[in-house]
Amino acid sequence: MQVIDWLIVVAYLSISLYIGLKYRSTAGKSLGDFFLGGRKIPWYIAGISMVATTFAADTPLWVTERIAQNGISGNWLWWNMLIGGMLTTFFFAQYWRRAEIITELEFIELRYSGKAAELLRGFKAVYMGLFLNVVIIGWVNAAMMMILSIFFDLSAVESLIAVSSLMVLVAFYSSLSGLKGVVMTDTIQFIIAMTACIILAYIALSTEKVGGIAGLKAQLPAWRFEFFPKIGSSGNLISDAGEVFSVTIGAFLTYGLVQWWASWYPGAEPGGGGYIAQRIMGTRNEKDAIYATLFFQIAHYCLRPWPWIIVGLCSLVLYPELPVDQAGKGFVMTMRDYLPIGLKGLLFVAFLAAYMSTISTQLNWGASYLTNDLYKRFIYKGNPENEKAQKQFVKAGRLFTILIMMLAVISTSQIKTIDSAAKFLIECGAGLGLVLILRWYHWRINAWSEISAVVAPVIFYSVSKYFMNLEFPESFLFTTAGATLSWILITAFTKSESKETLENFYQKVRPSGYWSTYSNDNPNKDLKYRFISWISAVSLTYCTLFLTGYLIFGEWKLAAINFAIVIVSLIVLIKSMWKIEIFKK
Repeated sequence: MQVIDWLIVVAYLSISLYIGLKYRSTAGKSLGDFFLGGRKIPWYIAGISMVATTFAADTPLWVTERIAQNGISGNWLWWNMLIGGMLTTFFFAQYWRRAEIITELEFIELRYSGKAAELLRGFKAVYMGLFLNVVIIGWVNAAMMMILSIFFDLSAVESLIAVSSLMVLVAFYSSLSGLKGVVMTDTIQFIIAMTACIILAYIALSTEKVGGIAGLKAQLPAWRFEFFPKIGSSGNLISDAGEVFSVTIGAFLTYGLVQWWASWYPGAEPGGGGYIAQRIMGTRNEKDAIYATLFFQIAHYCLRPWPWIIVGLCSLVLYPELPVDQAGKGFVMTMRDYLPIGLKGLLFVAFLAAYMSTISTQLNWGASYLTNDLYKRFIYKGNPENEKAQKQFVKAGRLFTILIMMLAVISTSQIKTIDSAAKFLIECGAGLGLVLILRWYHWRINAWSEISAVVAPVIFYSVSKYFMNLEFPESFLFTTAGATLSWILITAFTKSESKETLENFYQKVRPSGYWSTYSNDNPNKDLKYRFISWISAVSLTYCTLFLTGYLIFGEWKLAAINFAIVIVSLIVLIKSMWKIEIFKK
């Protein structure tokens, strides 16, 4: 890093601080202003913010690990989540905005009632806002530590100190500006990060050792370029042709048929939730909520991955000595060794941007749970609606931001690999997803259904791992089956929510589904158009993803086929969307 590189870094950090200070006054007025940006966020800003948050410092490194293990097809571990993400777009985004709540957890006492609802809301405020949140921040920190240690040859202790200093900076500006400042910095950060990664991919391909796409394909086995996994009777089975099967039959079926609806995962929650719901609830209206989520899903799966994949493949050629479980280092080493002066600073800023975007969101989102769903709901004893109370809540939100930051530093030291942290989050939430979906669409789901669906996966996951020694996908399927059976039995043996609670919920949100007892109209009149929009949007996004890849690798016939499907899917999507009730108005 030369002087010009450091000037780029300083300029970027100065802009981030400026935005935090600029939105300080508007964020301090109320909870809604601090955690939802006053519900005035345009759809394109909300959508970019969602994508920027999922573009963390760890993500390119994780993708590189997946490629080292299973080739491009290894990305189906997260590509499969598009199906559930698009479900949120057309079946839930509108309802999240219509509910007019501040956090996802406030929904619990809108949909349920009594002590069970109170218990669930309080428990999830701590479990999700604190425990899971610091795990997520910890793995993002671990990735940033890897980047700093390789880029600047720092020791583990020095890297931890550097990351902790960055977290202090992020906590400072995010606690000042609230969500409005976070989404504005997200927009700038995402543009910087994507531009820099595209440049890095081009430079990596242009190196003499790689020799462009042709050289890359000549030096790596063909199975690394497969978009779809080869399926064998056991993982990593060597065939007669010398190719490596990416996944077992069980894993393939798990990805395609189960994981997308069954598992809770940050940014891909079945039914929406977390920071995705936070952005949705901060949009200007219900149409913006749908547009923002649709933009997020398309950009998340079509725009982001290919620069990372290209660099990941190049790193296998540039650093063949790296073991598979440390393949993520190859991405950072490519930055360090092959970028010229100026671009090196830009790429480092890109990772700073990706890191800061995710951390600021996690801090703000986690603090919203601890403030709105713990402190305000269970601890604060005054009138929560007056101006003094609102300022007190904003102050509490800023203090909770600092608390989360401090605990995240501790969790960082416990993260062994990025891939293991991601798999842990996917599996410990297995079986929860179906309840998160059905609670909007079926009156019979109650608070005990969701409580059991939250607790059961942790129990069954622990049994599968520590007593049965199962591995994915067997452990995931065992956890999903056990958790699903548990919440179904609990639902059957507990009472439904009171008629008053269900009537109030329906009149507020007016969802489709099994609500005929509480509805005076037909809540399902546009349901078929939502299904058509969902399926066509999934087809559009997947085929755009594949089209881009086939163009990069010169597979012209396959590119043409996917292009045709993209056009048909787009036409169907546009026609079906405009028949959904909200778009008729």
